[in-house]
Amino acid sequence: MKSLKPYLGKYKIDMLIAIISVAIMAGSSLWQPKLLQGVMQAITEDKMDKVNAIGLQLIIIAVIGLIAGAINAVFSAKLAQSVAADLRENTYRQIQSFSFADIEKFSVGNLVVRMTNDVQQVQTLVMMGFQALIRMPMLFIGALILALITLPELWWVIILMVILVLGITAAVFRKMGPLFGRIQSLIEKTNNLAKENMQGVRVVKSFNQEENEKIRFNAASDELNHVNVTIGYLFSIIMPLFTLIGQLAIAVSIYYVGQHVGAHPTMLASVSSFMNYLMQIMMAIIIGGMLMTFAARGAVSIKRIGEVLNTEPSMTYDADAPEQDLAGSVEFEQVSFQYPGDEKEVLQNVSFKANAGEMIGIVGATGSGKTTLAQLIARLFDPTKGTVEVGGVDLKHVNEKSLRKAVSYVLQRATLFSGKISDNLRQGKADASAADMQRAANIAQASEFVERYEDTYEHPVEERSANFSGGQKQRLSITRGVIADPRVLILDDSTSALDAKSEKLVKEALDKELKDTTTFIIAEKISSVINADRILVLDEGQLVGEGTHKELLASSEVYREIYATQKAQEVND
Repeated sequence: MKSLKPYLGKYKIDMLIAIISVAIMAGSSLWQPKLLQGVMQAITEDKMDKVNAIGLQLIIIAVIGLIAGAINAVFSAKLAQSVAADLRENTYRQIQSFSFADIEKFSVGNLVVRMTNDVQQVQTLVMMGFQALIRMPMLFIGALILALITLPELWWVIILMVILVLGITAAVFRKMGPLFGRIQSLIEKTNNLAKENMQGVRVVKSFNQEENEKIRFNAASDELNHVNVTIGYLFSIIMPLFTLIGQLAIAVSIYYVGQHVGAHPTMLASVSSFMNYLMQIMMAIIIGGMLMTFAARGAVSIKRIGEVLNTEPSMTYDADAPEQDLAGSVEFEQVSFQYPGDEKEVLQNVSFKANAGEMIGIVGATGSGKTTLAQLIARLFDPTKGTVEVGGVDLKHVNEKSLRKAVSYVLQRATLFSGKISDNLRQGKADASAADMQRAANIAQASEFVERYEDTYEHPVEERSANFSGGQKQRLSITRGVIADPRVLILDDSTSALDAKSEKLVKEALDKELKDTTTFIIAEKISSVINADRILVLDEGQLVGEGTHKELLASSEVYREIYATQKAQEVND
């Protein structure tokens, strides 16, 4: 709960009301057996006025306890919901500050489980804490004191019962703690398997792998089920044991009172009150132990969320950097890059300069480092060595807002978010007007299908943009990339799903409408960059050629090989 202190501190009034109300509930539960003892005593003395008076007190105490319980439930729930909402929001905000490397370190499925299931566990813990965890110690201590006052001769029965119950509770619940930790890991595993299967459903069905996927998922699900069943078995063992101990304690108490009631008649009135307190002591230990076990599960979740919140982003922006309008020039100076955990550098000593307004093509074999180079321009990663400059400024000293305004990165895998087309386009420019959207859509050749819809740019985008084809998604993604007139535009093979005619129209529109924009076009096909001002040729992470198409045909063996291979394929096709 210590880690939750900053979050709980925001809701001091709710917390205070919850604590006061739970204390009133505990006091009500503890005082009722004492009043019942008074009723029994009055009955034995045949004092009906006293019975009625105490009976009225019992009703009043019960009503007070009921009202306090309702107040406690409301404010505990409100407190738990508020803390969970803050925790979820802060976790999400922290994840948004992570670099690609940080997200890969945790994995997407892992982060989703921490932000949803783990936060839910913390919410349950806070709710239980202010409803029961605080109440149980009050009941235990109060019932123990009142039981000793009621029948001090039976102190040894109380002590023996407490030792036995605590011993069993400690032994069983010690086994449960690690099991709850495993549950969270197994939930992640099943979630990831389900997510992979649903996202890759076409692959699964096309290769007839349904049965294998069922086997994989069932194995993980069965393991999770086994852990849950094991916890259930442990609970099923301890409850009969606790009941047996409680009944034996009551039997011993009744036997003792029966032996001594002749000499001490007042014991008869005390025995029912004493048994009530015995049950309260035992239930306080049992329920407290169970709650502590669930609290252990909540503590695991708090730790897991804390790992996210306490992770320093591996890539940060200079807080003192002024906001500025960056020019479109891009320069790499002896840049090398190695992904975390990899042994080999993906880029090695790459140096080049692109002037503002140039169209730069980037070609190379698969794995040559093309996308990595583009990600360094957008500062999705920082170089391991060397410097990357945009507008003559080292990206490590650039304000984040300035960089995002200047550089637009369009990925090969077009990702659209559920909502409306206009919502997606405004990610590129928050205040984009209808005219801005139409102009950008014309450049990306998206207007020809968007304007067929009656609601045009207000047309809905379904989950995972399932209502658009691959080519339509790419064109909308390009629209989002060009809508803000960036100084630097990176197209990472983002026309691969377009037909030759549409691709040509997009390139012509970019050349005409974004004359002052420096455009980097990453492509597998040389035909996509053949008219670029300059072409960069990458091979195994090294820049092995730079120049126009004609110059590279004359000077670069790697470029000639790629060109010859693609030309041969075109002839065969």
